[in-house]
Amino acid sequence: MMKSNITRDEALKLLMEYNKEPFHILHGLTVEGAMRWFARELGYGDEEYWGICGLLHDIDFERYPEEHCKKAPELLKGAGVGEDMIHTVCSHGYGLASDVKPEHEMEKVLFACDELTGLIGAAAKMRPSKSVMDMEVSSLKKKFKDKRFAAGCSRDVIREGAELLGWSLEELMEKTILAMRSCEEKINREMESLGL
Repeated sequence: MMKSNITRDEALKLLMEYNKEPFHILHGLTVEGAMRWFARELGYGDEEYWGICGLLHDIDFERYPEEHCKKAPELLKGAGVGEDMIHTVCSHGYGLASDVKPEHEMEKVLFACDELTGLIGAAAKMRPSKSVMDMEVSSLKKKFKDKRFAAGCSRDVIREGAELLGWSLEELMEKTILAMRSCEEKINREMESLGL
């Protein structure tokens, strides 16, 4: 079981120190919630650790977009974050912004669901409910095939993530929708309480 060197409150403060855009905070909270669900679902005991990795994965993206995953180690070390977590954070940008390969199952999940939560979030906004609660895999697959929709979400990374995990694309989509359903309400409340 991996232990975090940073509490959840400290991690959120750190994220908000370097990220001011509500969109980026929301993305961090969403990936955190999804990672916590995956930790439970896959039978790992360290939900807190998985969650904090998800929360901090884009720590450097807003302020240092050109140095994404390169600046993160310095920002995280400065806050007392351990090497394991730094490795995980950097591995989510593998092949795009980083040459740190996702090795642990947790890192593969983060790699896969980072882009996919973005796509699912964008698809949810288009729904009358504005929610993932009533989203089906079939409608997500249509959005996935439409290259113009949420064009910034890399379909290749999502495919590669499913492959790394040994899951079908459909299985990854289904699990990630369930993961996002598990935390949607809590995240909406937290965004509100942060005044975002």
